[in-house]
Amino acid sequence: MKFHRSILFLFLLPLLLSPPPSSSSRHPLDPLSPSELTTVQSVIRSSPLGLSSSLSFHYVGLDEPDKANVISWLATNSSLPPRRAFAIVRAEKLTHELVVDIAGHSIASHRVHSGTSYPMFTVEEETTAGLLTLKYTPFVESVRRRGVALEDVVCTTYTRGWFGGEEAESSRRLAAVLCFVAGETANFYSRPLEGITVMVDLDDMVIAVYKDRFVVPLPGAAGTDYRASRQRPPYGPRGTPVVVFQPEGKGFSIDGHVIRWANWAFHLAFDVRAGAVISVASVGEQANGSGYKSVLYRGFVSELFVPYMDPSEEWYYRTYMDAGEFGFGLLAYPLEPMVDCPPNAEFMDGYYSAQDGSPVRITKVFCVFERYAGDPSWRHTEDLLPGKTFTESREEVSLVVRMVSTLGNYDYMIDWEFKTSGTIKISAGLTGMLALRATDLTHTDQINSDEHGELLAPNTIAVYHDHFIAFHLDLDVAGSANSFVKAKLETVCAGNSTPRRSYWTVVRETARTEADARIRLGSAEAELLVVNPGVRTKMGNFAGYRLVGSSAAGTSLLSDDDYPR
Repeated sequence: MKFHRSILFLFLLPLLLSPPPSSSSRHPLDPLSPSELTTVQSVIRSSPLGLSSSLSFHYVGLDEPDKANVISWLATNSSLPPRRAFAIVRAEKLTHELVVDIAGHSIASHRVHSGTSYPMFTVEEETTAGLLTLKYTPFVESVRRRGVALEDVVCTTYTRGWFGGEEAESSRRLAAVLCFVAGETANFYSRPLEGITVMVDLDDMVIAVYKDRFVVPLPGAAGTDYRASRQRPPYGPRGTPVVVFQPEGKGFSIDGHVIRWANWAFHLAFDVRAGAVISVASVGEQANGSGYKSVLYRGFVSELFVPYMDPSEEWYYRTYMDAGEFGFGLLAYPLEPMVDCPPNAEFMDGYYSAQDGSPVRITKVFCVFERYAGDPSWRHTEDLLPGKTFTESREEVSLVVRMVSTLGNYDYMIDWEFKTSGTIKISAGLTGMLALRATDLTHTDQINSDEHGELLAPNTIAVYHDHFIAFHLDLDVAGSANSFVKAKLETVCAGNSTPRRSYWTVVRETARTEADARIRLGSAEAELLVVNPGVRTKMGNFAGYRLVGSSAAGTSLLSDDDYPR
């Protein structure tokens, strides 16, 4: 199972020259190093917060310098802005947001977060909540009633959202624990223990809610194991090997976190919440990269919203915010050479803070490689010139930055692809396993009501759901003074001056407020442009880029009065 969606930034017009990202060993947007993470840990543990036995680190990342300071540094290569960290910690059932001055080994600011939203999970508390459930006597009895061996049960932790419950309940940091049966298969997601609701108070680490409402048959394990060693013939079709060969070696360079390739230069950083962060991307006017022009100041995955469409008690709350609740970077895993990435790839590591604040290394969290699939980026055959027929084409070679995050049953593969045409293409590939619900149904003839999914196998329903991936894109096209333009296609009646009855034309609307810039993808034909009205080409057009969504882009069908997520 695999889904694929993409967004394109299409280079439209010549842009203002600007310096590329510096190749210095230090950059103001570099992620925090292991030693800097250790400094943050030490500073916070040395503060009054360190006296709390419940102190836990949920996010530590770079406190971004002001954009103006970064742009000034890029232009002059002057002294680096002060290195500071932004940290979110939890202590005594309160969420604290801190800015740490790394050089000064001090806390620059500290505030207690108000409201009922909570920081993302830590790996440690997710594990602890699952183990707590496995030892809970009523749960052990529920497992026994289903004829399942407790040692075959796997429990994982999920968020539960807020759906208008009691104020006392919403003030508790509750998480849902879902349990499955592995046994004879590694694909335990295909064998859910249905009918059981477990809610854990993560601050007190106690079972807050437990219900066992019904029992349905456990789906079978036969044919569900995806491991190659467990596959049996007949196998699927297999082609002959394809070899990637670059006789002159790699065409890109990595200097610290600055990557240069062909006519592109950009900065790549790891963030525990967002994963890959692309910054200060500039494209060169010439093939060798000279005459760089600013395109994208900052880009990353902002959020992934995955709502399931089963309103039952055991499923209604499964409306996940995968980046903010689980951490898109936190759940990134090392990429496998020759499997996740081609043989011509280079790899980069990432670091984050564990629950106790100690630095953790994720090896090979990114891979960078040149891609050529035999496609032309442009071609034309001409046969109308007298006595001449010729074909001209240009091969499509691009540079890809890849990261994979495994969020429960789904693996998200995000590619940032840079092309010599000046285009940036962002692709999201979804693979892994479906989220399944156990049922007593064994054939579609038995279905007499809305099952909120499809019956895929005996006792197994794949629940309807969406994947909405939002990107933070701060474009700096020819500088920071950009405008967002909606270029709509409108039908015009031709009148009596032509045999044509109608034609369409382009009407451009420049957004003056954020409300003006809101769009509903797919609702009308329109081009989305980011332009710099202060920079014109020789022909008088504004310098700009076009945003192109994939055909799969759309909006949620949930009602407007549904609970905000």
